[in-house]
Amino acid sequence: MKVVQCIAAFLLCLKCCSTFQYETRFFVQKVDHFGYSNQDTFRQRYLFSDAHWNGKDGPIFFYTGNEGDISMFANNTGIMWEFAQEFGAIVVFAEHRYYGQSLPYGSKAFQNVTYLGYLTSEQALADYAVLIQHLKANFSSCSVIVFGGSYGAMLAAWMRMKYPHLVAGAISSSGPILQFTNLTPCNTYNQIVTKDFYKASPSCSQSIRRSWSIIKKLGKTGEGCNWLSKTFRLCQPLSRDSVDQLISWLSGTWSYLAMTDYPYPTNFLVPLPANPINATCQFLKNSSQPDHILIQNLMKAVSVFQNFTGNVQCFNLSNSGGTSLGENGWDFQSCTEMVMPMCSNGVDDMFEPSSWNLSAVTLGCKTKWGVTPEPFRSQIFYGGRNISAASNIIFSNGLLDPWSGGGVLKSLSDSLIALVMPDAAHHLDLRSSNRKDPSSVIKARKVEKKFIKRWIRQ
Repeated sequence: MKVVQCIAAFLLCLKCCSTFQYETRFFVQKVDHFGYSNQDTFRQRYLFSDAHWNGKDGPIFFYTGNEGDISMFANNTGIMWEFAQEFGAIVVFAEHRYYGQSLPYGSKAFQNVTYLGYLTSEQALADYAVLIQHLKANFSSCSVIVFGGSYGAMLAAWMRMKYPHLVAGAISSSGPILQFTNLTPCNTYNQIVTKDFYKASPSCSQSIRRSWSIIKKLGKTGEGCNWLSKTFRLCQPLSRDSVDQLISWLSGTWSYLAMTDYPYPTNFLVPLPANPINATCQFLKNSSQPDHILIQNLMKAVSVFQNFTGNVQCFNLSNSGGTSLGENGWDFQSCTEMVMPMCSNGVDDMFEPSSWNLSAVTLGCKTKWGVTPEPFRSQIFYGGRNISAASNIIFSNGLLDPWSGGGVLKSLSDSLIALVMPDAAHHLDLRSSNRKDPSSVIKARKVEKKFIKRWIRQ
């Protein structure tokens, strides 16, 4: 255990973004926490700040890292820094294995399942547990409160469930722990996205719904594909075989817009204006326009997310959500344990009709990664809806967020608290306080602080 409980190295420079200052550190972790035949190790990156720590009595605020570079989450989770100042806490942002710079086997990490097979939520949680044990022993023996947003929120909740002796409580913001087979209907996510766009303008969602048939019609000919390629300024020319990829890229863009529909300008996944869905829908006010004009306006609309700065020369259809997300890693996880059914019918939502087909998903996963999805694994390991035995978790969800459909929206006990924010997008309550924050977000943060104080006292 000495190997996994020591710091391997420190970077000498101090990272700084806005008002957030932290040291970048590395901690040696076992690749496999649950067996004894593989003794390989890797360096897990974590960001550390004791600028507000009041000494031995101060808690540790620990962020359970997501599917991406940890610095992106550290610089967009301002409320942790604000709370740390008030509570005199150490702040730690731990990077998830196989993302950012925390790569077991380095350049070989994604080579095949032999190296990649250790990318699981269970292994990631064990990483966090070992790191927390080290921090408690070396810096503070007091309470640890875990925070997380999105997938990180799922991990924060599961961290409290699995390691209650290490973690006093969890703030789980926008964590879709119920977005799994037989727990949440597969069309819920896309229905919420559609409601967001419909709320901005009924014609907006109608224009998007109509666009699919136009794109498919144009994509049947070489001339139409060339026109679509030029109109959307694609890096690679579109062919009749890749029209579905364009449709998927557009669908992903509308989804990301719903997630990041914040009331002020942000730079989370990409630079965006305030209320980006409203800005997007300014170009889609007339759903009865001629086909080519509607698609040209669709290009202007999609550019709000994909090229708000105007610096992007061409669009890569393989990346719709920003460069800081580890899309390969998440693609693998969605082929193993994070099997989240998604579907649409084009009637109750604005998307191209698409059914959920586990057999087709399985075939694709076997072909790409050599693995078979386990759709019920998360429920077996973490309980699904049967989590009433857990305690000290706040589940916060904004109803503008499409992932809220798979979230916990009703309190389950006096220590499993659901906070619903009707006018908030994806984990808005974790962002820095802003004068444009909705009242529901302000109230949610007050409740979160109240429970954090209670957990620390306990």
